[in-house]
Amino acid sequence: MNFIIGAFKPACHISVAFSDAKSRKQVPLKKENGQTIMVPLFQSQENITGKISVEPISGKKVEHNGIKVELLGQIEMYFDKGNFYDFTSLVRELDVPGEIYERKTFPFEFSTVEMPYETYNGVNVRLRYVLKVTITRGYAGSITEYQDFVVRNFSPSPSINNSIKVSSERCYFRQNILSFLVRIKIKNMDLEIRRRESTGSGPNTHVETETLAKFELMDGAPVRGESIPIRLFLSPYELTPTYRNINNKFSVKYYLNLVLVDEEDRRYFKQQEITMYRLGETS
Repeated sequence: MNFIIGAFKPACHISVAFSDAKSRKQVPLKKENGQTIMVPLFQSQENITGKISVEPISGKKVEHNGIKVELLGQIEMYFDKGNFYDFTSLVRELDVPGEIYERKTFPFEFSTVEMPYETYNGVNVRLRYVLKVTITRGYAGSITEYQDFVVRNFSPSPSINNSIKVSSERCYFRQNILSFLVRIKIKNMDLEIRRRESTGSGPNTHVETETLAKFELMDGAPVRGESIPIRLFLSPYELTPTYRNINNKFSVKYYLNLVLVDEEDRRYFKQQEITMYRLGETS
C-alpha cells in the first residue's frame, strides 16, 4: 500500500518567481475553488521575467524529455468548461532532455508581451493569464505547474458627452443635471448600476444581467423642471472597463437604470448605456 501511495506523489517540486516580485503591485484573484490569492499585476507590452526552480523530491533524480515554460492568455466559457481558447501563446525552452539530481534553476524572459485583454472573472466566462511550466516525460507522465498573474490595461478618456462621466479608477459617476417634467405623481426614484455579460453568438448567446448597486435619488414628489445633481462613488464595487466583443467570445456592458415609482406603486424605467474605462493612477 505504501508503494502504491508513493507512486502518485510528484517527482519534483516546481516554483516560479518573478524578477520584480518584491516591488511589483499585488492584486487579489479569485480561484475556481473560491479561494482568493494575491498575484502580480502587469500591463500589456511589459517584460515578464523571472526564474523557475525544479527540485527533485527526496533526493531522487528526475528523468525528462525537456522542460519548457509557456505564457498563455486563455478564455474559458463555463458552458464548455475545461476547453480553453488561447489568444496568446508564447513558449521558451528551458532545458534539453536529461536528468536532474538536485535543485536546478532556469531563468526565463518574455519581452514586450502583447496582452490586449484584461483578466476577467464573470458569470459565464473567464479570461486568464498564466505561466505554464511543463516537464515532459515518457511513461511516468508529464509534470505541470501553473502561475497566475493579472493584466489590467489603462486607456485615455473616450469620447463622451458633457453630462455623463464615468471612471473605474477614479471611482465616481457624475450626472451634471437630471431634469424631467412631472407628468405622473412620483413617490420615489432609484438609480441602479447594471452589468450585462453576453457570451457566445447567434442562437447560442447567453446573457446575464447583474444589479451591482442601487441608490435612492429622491423620496417624494419633485417640482416641475427640478434638476438633481448626482455623484456616485464606485470604489466599493467590483467594476471592469466596458468590453466589446473580446476575441469574438464575450462582451461586458454597463447601464444606468432609472426606476420611478408612483403613488399607486407602478414602476417606470429608463435605461442608458454608459462606457466604463480604466485610467492610470497618475492620470
